Amino acid sequence: MPGPGVPLAGIGAGLLSAVLLGEGLGANLLLCAVAATAAASLSARSAGRKVRPWTVVWTVGALALLMVPVISAAGWPAAPAIIVAAGIGSLALHGGSRWSGVLLGPVGFWAHVTISVPWAAGGLRGANLPGRGQAVQILKAVGVSAGLLVVFGSLFAGADETVADLLEGLTPSLDTEDLPLRALLFLVGLLVSLGAAHTAAAPRRWDRFPVAPGKQRSRVEWALPMTVLSLLFAVFVSAQVAAVIGSDHAIRTKPGVIPSQFAREGFWQLLWVIVLTLVVVALAKRWAPRETAGDRLMVRVLLSVLCALTLAVVASAIYRMQIYVDAFGLTRLRISVAAVELWLGVVFALIIVAVVLGSQRWLPRAVVLSAVVGTAVLGLSSPDAWIAEQNVTMSGRTGKVDIDYLRSLSADAVPALDRLSGDRRTCALQQIAEDLSDEVPWYATSLSEARARDILRDRPVEQDRGAACRRVGVQVERYGW
Repeated sequence: MPGPGVPLAGIGAGLLSAVLLGEGLGANLLLCAVAATAAASLSARSAGRKVRPWTVVWTVGALALLMVPVISAAGWPAAPAIIVAAGIGSLALHGGSRWSGVLLGPVGFWAHVTISVPWAAGGLRGANLPGRGQAVQILKAVGVSAGLLVVFGSLFAGADETVADLLEGLTPSLDTEDLPLRALLFLVGLLVSLGAAHTAAAPRRWDRFPVAPGKQRSRVEWALPMTVLSLLFAVFVSAQVAAVIGSDHAIRTKPGVIPSQFAREGFWQLLWVIVLTLVVVALAKRWAPRETAGDRLMVRVLLSVLCALTLAVVASAIYRMQIYVDAFGLTRLRISVAAVELWLGVVFALIIVAVVLGSQRWLPRAVVLSAVVGTAVLGLSSPDAWIAEQNVTMSGRTGKVDIDYLRSLSADAVPALDRLSGDRRTCALQQIAEDLSDEVPWYATSLSEARARDILRDRPVEQDRGAACRRVGVQVERYGW
């Protein structure tokens, strides 16, 4: 059974979730995660578990990913960052170096949640809790402190409007109408933190999940399909070198297909090729002949060649996407395309290294770590700001800009969109300004939103029911505009 500090830390995490969550995302999610991490740390220490280097790596990675909603207001990079953070947070708790441990651990975490409450309750029973007299003293101290804060805080707020705004922003806002939601958030925060604590104390070793080795195939049966596939890849890569790198004009002027449509279609085709190649490599490695040194050398050579050719496919796709970005500007889809392609290229490079070295024990962790780094870089770099900056810069050269698309960006784009002039600026910023008109607590907003509010406060945007947008050719349908 855990010590009393573990269930108390879980209750604290639940209270923090109830108070801070529910009004938006910002530092609140990170603070709740830190509270859950504290509960897990206390539990692991009481169970005698030692801190391992990979546990530190995954914990730091998860907390770094939760910095994305603190920095950026865009939801599309924040959502995968939160999902990946949850996955590697579970990996930090139960460990795992094989694919079974990496893939099954996040699913198995929820089994700990169901038994964590009675386990934590057992830690409270029999604990040496403060006596009645000591409890009364603690309550008196808390009450006096709260009274002093209310009295002097009110006086300082009345003396200075800036201090009043600061205190109002720092104080969590609670509404009786939100009590059901707050109760639900408390329950979720409590269960997640206690589940993390139980996992840290007694993790299930998913690495021990039995995986039977694949049946070896003969050299001809295995090598012929791999050689044919490699030759097909070589033909495709050669065609790409001639058609894409040799003449990007041919791509831009392909009859019957607009360039942006061609880029999207090409991405999905190449993505399927890359994903299926991953499946082929995994199955080929499982069924590869491995009895003799010659067998093992043949497997290494053919798998390395196939992975290297796949890297060339990835490189050609990224190069082609760069052509379209230069010509037609950045979009969220194109950034996502480039990010996924780059990450898959890194995965294949890691596979090549594993095949050449003949050791794969480190590969699952390396693949996960590459996903963590890629997701963190994408989210923390505020991609909506890239999009706005690149499109506004292009408009200075061409005089053309897709205001309708720029209107859909988040508050990250405000510094760049503020450089537009006249009706273009008004139309591009109207929706963002309206979304930012409601004040939210400091812990439920991002730094990008705070910066955007400062800019829009200095240079307000007129809400003209879509008149400016109509003048620049954008039809606004929301709210009857």
